Amino acid sequence: MRVFIAIDINEKIRKALGDLQRQLAGKAGIDRSDVKWVRPDAIHLTLNFLGEIDDGKANEVCDIVKDVSAKHKCFEVNVETVGCFGGRSARVIWVGAGEGNENLKRLQKELEQALVQAGWPKEEREFTGHLTLCRVKNPKAGIKLAQTAEQYKDFKAGVVTADSVNVYKSELTPTGPIYTVIGSYKLQ
Repeated sequence: MRVFIAIDINEKIRKALGDLQRQLAGKAGIDRSDVKWVRPDAIHLTLNFLGEIDDGKANEVCDIVKDVSAKHKCFEVNVETVGCFGGRSARVIWVGAGEGNENLKRLQKELEQALVQAGWPKEEREFTGHLTLCRVKNPKAGIKLAQTAEQYKDFKAGVVTADSVNVYKSELTPTGPIYTVIGSYKLQ
């Protein structure tokens, strides 16, 4: 089973991100096949991606998330600023976590530490709170999108209230991933 840990976003943010995706695609003038846009209903704030795990390990992951979540208070995170991973030719276009990001980083770090103590591998890359808008397949489209993203440095989608942490199962299908919550744990 493919598993990740994330915070959900609200419908207002989803709508703003969907509108932004349409604007970026239109302004960049890219071919639809050059980019894989994330469906707005599938956008979330990923804290830890575990990838493929044994089905029997899902309960262990849920227990860890439950224990860590119980130690953290609810907080808000501003969703703002468009950026990209990959440099001049973007591989991923995202919207970042602004004010409130320190609380998000603390939660993610504690989750990661608990997972590592339980034997899960540590993520090599430093955590960057973000919501993925698309993954770029064509380097030329990546250049256009990176340039277009520069025009959205002041973008503000709104505020996400982080009041729970979810463990998701991700099933990859030809029409896109299907995410199923296998555990949801309230923050205090």
